[in-house]
Amino acid sequence: MNYFSFYKDGKALYCLIFTGILLSFSSSSAKSLNRHFNVVYQQNQVQGTVTDGENVLPGVSISVKNKSNLNAVTDYNGQFSITASPDDVLIVSFLGFKTIHVPVSARNRINITLQYDTTTLQEVKINAGYYTVKESDRTGNIARITSKDIQTQPVSNVLSVMQGRMPGVNVTQNTGMPGGGFTIEIRGKNSLRSDGNNPLYIIDGVPYSSQSIGSTFTSSNMPVENSPLNSINPSDIETIEVLKDADATAIYGSRGANGVVLITTKKGTEGKTSFSASYVYGLGRVTRFKDVLETPQYLTMRREAFANDGVTQYPASAYDINGTWDQNRNTNWQKELIGGVAGYSNLQASLTGGSSQTNFLLSGNYARESTVFPGDFDYVKAGGHLNLNHESESKKFNVNFSVIYTAQFSGLPSVDLTQISTRLAPNAPALYDASGNLNWENNTFANPVAPLEGKTKSTTYDLLANALLSYKLGSGFTLSSSFGYSDLNQEQLNLQPHTILNPFFGLGSEVSSLYTNLVNRTSWIAEPQLSYKNSHEKWTMEVLLGTTFQQQKGDRQLNNATGFASNSLIENPSSAATFRVLSSDQNVYRYSAAFTRINLNWDGKYILNLTGRRDASSRFGPGRQIAHFGAAGAAWVFSRENYIKENLDFLSFAKIRTSYGTSGNDQIGDYQFLDTYSTSGLNYAGISGLQPSRLFNPNFGWETNVKFEAGLETGFLNDRIFTTVSWFTNKSSNQLVGVPLPGTTGFQSIQANLDAVVQNKGIEFTIRTLNLKSGHFSWTTNLNLTSIKNKLLSFPGLAASTYKNQYVIGMPLNILKVYQYTGLNPATGIYQFKDVNGDGNITAADDKQTIKDLNPKFYGGLQNQLRYRNLELDFLFQFVKQENFNENYANPMPGTMVNQPSGVTYHWMNPGDSGPYQGYSNSNSIRNLANSRYSQSDASISDASFIRLKNISLSYQLPKEWTKNFSCRLSFLGQNVLTLTRYKGIDPEFKSAGYLPPLRIYSTAVNITF
Repeated sequence: MNYFSFYKDGKALYCLIFTGILLSFSSSSAKSLNRHFNVVYQQNQVQGTVTDGENVLPGVSISVKNKSNLNAVTDYNGQFSITASPDDVLIVSFLGFKTIHVPVSARNRINITLQYDTTTLQEVKINAGYYTVKESDRTGNIARITSKDIQTQPVSNVLSVMQGRMPGVNVTQNTGMPGGGFTIEIRGKNSLRSDGNNPLYIIDGVPYSSQSIGSTFTSSNMPVENSPLNSINPSDIETIEVLKDADATAIYGSRGANGVVLITTKKGTEGKTSFSASYVYGLGRVTRFKDVLETPQYLTMRREAFANDGVTQYPASAYDINGTWDQNRNTNWQKELIGGVAGYSNLQASLTGGSSQTNFLLSGNYARESTVFPGDFDYVKAGGHLNLNHESESKKFNVNFSVIYTAQFSGLPSVDLTQISTRLAPNAPALYDASGNLNWENNTFANPVAPLEGKTKSTTYDLLANALLSYKLGSGFTLSSSFGYSDLNQEQLNLQPHTILNPFFGLGSEVSSLYTNLVNRTSWIAEPQLSYKNSHEKWTMEVLLGTTFQQQKGDRQLNNATGFASNSLIENPSSAATFRVLSSDQNVYRYSAAFTRINLNWDGKYILNLTGRRDASSRFGPGRQIAHFGAAGAAWVFSRENYIKENLDFLSFAKIRTSYGTSGNDQIGDYQFLDTYSTSGLNYAGISGLQPSRLFNPNFGWETNVKFEAGLETGFLNDRIFTTVSWFTNKSSNQLVGVPLPGTTGFQSIQANLDAVVQNKGIEFTIRTLNLKSGHFSWTTNLNLTSIKNKLLSFPGLAASTYKNQYVIGMPLNILKVYQYTGLNPATGIYQFKDVNGDGNITAADDKQTIKDLNPKFYGGLQNQLRYRNLELDFLFQFVKQENFNENYANPMPGTMVNQPSGVTYHWMNPGDSGPYQGYSNSNSIRNLANSRYSQSDASISDASFIRLKNISLSYQLPKEWTKNFSCRLSFLGQNVLTLTRYKGIDPEFKSAGYLPPLRIYSTAVNITF
């Protein structure tokens, strides 16, 4: 693959920067020559404060009519200062409020009150990636949340703030462990590969890789490996836009198939320098515990199990029932092991200000989270954010520079105690003896907190920088270029000292072990662009041409060290008796593209948007590296037609839009098409050997996603009621998967394109209502609802492939084939299952044919915002209709030395009983097999729908009369406050059993601005 000489020595970059600066200075100098000829009038300094009648309004734009060079912006206290003549008129404008004209009338101080105007919400500028577009002119589907939504949530991961707030965006939390990740799906699963459904993340114009940076060896305390998205500080974010349909994503080509998440950080503001600081402190606990047996019920179960097995003499290993352990002891192990209180603290400070030409923002943050587990564990994140904006005096040259640096330090338990807390016998011994040492109860007790002697430690440093330069050439042309750089480094350690083991075994530090995972990932991107905008009478045309050049390098090494002279040396691999490199990988990903956009707008009524992209990726073989993607979007704002205006005056806005196009997917990893070799781990003549690990496939190419959408947007009664309805269908083909090979080849599979087609079809609905706006009180409601049906349309040769037990044509991808439970045999008290093929035997291959769909039927959120004078209440309900694994899934046989859900007390005891649970047993193989099948049947999957009060925020702005020269806001925040569900497990949201669920967090916050 050929790459352009644009990269060499960075000459083009230097030339562009130098040219822009030169043009800026020359235009400023030329303009200054004319100043001596200007007539100077008497000027006054006008000061004042802008409010909505109750609260100050920061960020309000104020300009002098017919004098474009005189303008100001209110600071965080709503104050402004502007130079104006006695006869001038001030133009005051702010998003969501009516623009007003205020005569100066020789006054030196003017206090201004703005009135709300819901219709201006259609004028909101939406970030569409390479361009911005007014909400009313948007032809694509873009969901959006702002910093106002983010500030009400005490969270540390950017994906958490999106839960329940965006239609078509399904976000699931993987664990309640600090620093844990989230799973996000935008309009369903498109790829057969579990790692092929991640969206593209763009932070301030820089692509940010979402590939995991952890390892299964060092992230054993979480269901999935670490996510790099933890590096992003939610408090630094101004807006998050999610691009979903073809019109919005096609301009990102091969990277937009699964949607695009655009994250824009906060920028500097014009006005006097202001300082803002906020502090949040909160406490978190597990939302609820699983209902399990107490000691009397548990011992009754155990005695009955042995009786059913015909055992009269309890085994020596049955410590819970043979008298070794105290049979009057009753411990709630969930309270002991996961019932602690986690602390949450966050300190944020920022400094911002500047002139109309140059402004800045400098901020820093420090956050710390502890855990609910016994012991001293925490996760710390600290970082800084710098943004600089400069515009030349001629307003032709503009520079925007931003840099984000984050450091993360974690010392977390190497195991999650959630599962053992629900299974440990309630009469098990105390965790510690009288001396405070781990209690092994004379070697009869596998102490569950012993693994906490081990620890997972990690340090992560992440740098993200971006510079955007633009110059207005004149005649509607603008030349610009974006340059981005990212650098991520992580060292993760899994420490396993010998103290996690019972001292009875007499083992010392010679068995202590260490796993280290070292990751380095750097990338750069350059995107030169030329745009053109021209208006003629009622026509407006915008054209964009651009190119992309990107490179990412990755380096990962996984090591294992065993045997240390002392545990104090365990973090030093060179002190180990044995050191092994388990894996060492280096990769380079190169990508280039050319893209274009043409937008035609006639009188704000008829809008056509065309986008296209030509991609080239190093991840594919010769002749398959280049692909073309494109889309067309159209909109008709029929509320602007004269007939509608004259006859339907209650209809304040109405738009029909549609889009069709293609995007692609190259999320397959690097070098997948090549013949590759890996070390065999064996030596010959002192030389380490190699073995083939992958076969060459020259036909390896792109996944393709074809998208179609139609939408209707309507506003009623001056947009007091605003609704959107979107219907879409996406078809993903040319699936990148491992195609099975015969064993004679020496390989299990070869990476190839499979002619399988996956479809996602659904509907999204939103409604925003201004329920009440009267005097000092306002009440706004936002509802979003999404329903998606995922289906595998075709899969050639599925019946003969290794995927035959995983997928079914005509069914969703996220299904599970299970046994069909037919009930309890009333005579024997043993679970029964359907013999699908009628051969008299129950086998997984032939009889696991019942299909359970684990996709949500629908999901959404309901948000309410109420405001009275200086008091604001904001709360969000998240709801999901779904099925999920219940308490029967992977549950050991009732009667064994494992605690059980309380429901097992309703069980078979005598012939004729109906259960529903089978008879207890400790060792009966028939009942054990039946229980295993029961946990893999449709009886282990049930309704897990829930309504959750996801977050609530109550804040009070201290009156200006009290604070004088500063503003202060006090807040009470709640996260995961209340969950309404029939689900019997710990948390219905979870897809991975046995891990800590999301915590309920209550926190207080104070924000002060000078």
